[in-house]
Amino acid sequence: MDDYEYTELLKNMEIKIKNIAGVVEPEKIKSRLLEIKELENDQDFWNDATYAAIIQKEKTQLQRKLDKFNVAKDAVTDALELHEMSNDENDEESLSALYADADKLGKLIRNMEIEVLLSGENDANNAILSIHPGAGGTESQDWAEMLLRMYKRWAERHHFKVEVLDYQSGEEAGIKDVSILVSGENAYGYLKVENGIHRLVRISPFDSNAKRHTSFSSVMVSPEIDDDINIVIEDKDIRVDTYRSSGAGGQHVNKTESAIRLTHIATNVIVQCQNDRSQHKNKATAMKMLRSRLYELELEAQKAEKDGVAKSEIGWGHQIRSYVMQPYQQVKDSRSNEAYSNVMAILDGDIDKMIEGVLIAQNRA
Repeated sequence: MDDYEYTELLKNMEIKIKNIAGVVEPEKIKSRLLEIKELENDQDFWNDATYAAIIQKEKTQLQRKLDKFNVAKDAVTDALELHEMSNDENDEESLSALYADADKLGKLIRNMEIEVLLSGENDANNAILSIHPGAGGTESQDWAEMLLRMYKRWAERHHFKVEVLDYQSGEEAGIKDVSILVSGENAYGYLKVENGIHRLVRISPFDSNAKRHTSFSSVMVSPEIDDDINIVIEDKDIRVDTYRSSGAGGQHVNKTESAIRLTHIATNVIVQCQNDRSQHKNKATAMKMLRSRLYELELEAQKAEKDGVAKSEIGWGHQIRSYVMQPYQQVKDSRSNEAYSNVMAILDGDIDKMIEGVLIAQNRA
């Protein structure tokens, strides 16, 4: 990189910081944080634990956003000042150091841009992610397990916590059904773009003739919603089934009917939980999953009505992303229209660029 290229980079960074500031609105955040501080100084504020918890969550999110913006803004300001000073003093060593850090600076600003895109009402929430095999039998069940591993590895990269809420093994291989809770900052904001049908093309490890097979699995992502969001579910609206746990869990597995399946009669939404030995705890978790799923369905219905889009099947022609391993190596997302050749890295959880590409594409739409 030469000095002209670096100067142009800094100009571009300045413009981006101004655009980001227009969305983040740091002065408004500072004003709101001062209001919250005044609330906290009022003794009556702490008497309402529920309200106080809501305000504290808002405070944490606002402070985190402001801190990240300030880090990005200060980095660009410092680079501008050091670049000008180094040029005035013909300090080649400092200029070389600036050029070497250019990629790091660019990545910092890009991350802040993505942060701005994650400003939806529920983007900061934890995510409940479910994977369901579609057309393809054992092939799709194996594919569903590959997707589960991909998301677990992605969560590890972000230091997010993953809790398995339900796990139904396939007869021969893979999984029939799985639900996990991914806990971390903006977990839902990132994972919401994974909502849809994922298609895999590969040479089947289950086919002795080594033929190419196409498999499908659907991924459903819902925000873990707070109790203050009013989703009313009455007892008459659901059917409750108990069954014996089938996954790992100790001596109680296959001996006690601690697992819970809830069916919402009106929508036919089914959720399951078997991660705890207590049937009551499993039911409470399943109810949380059901509330989150019904909330997500309502958001989907509103978006579908706005866009005029019908609900898709789990099969041909409806996928959001295709993962091709044979006869060539490529992962292509139909929404960003971007293609990637590092298939194995992606299946190992390196999906940030794909997620960011979709977020940016959807923001432009």
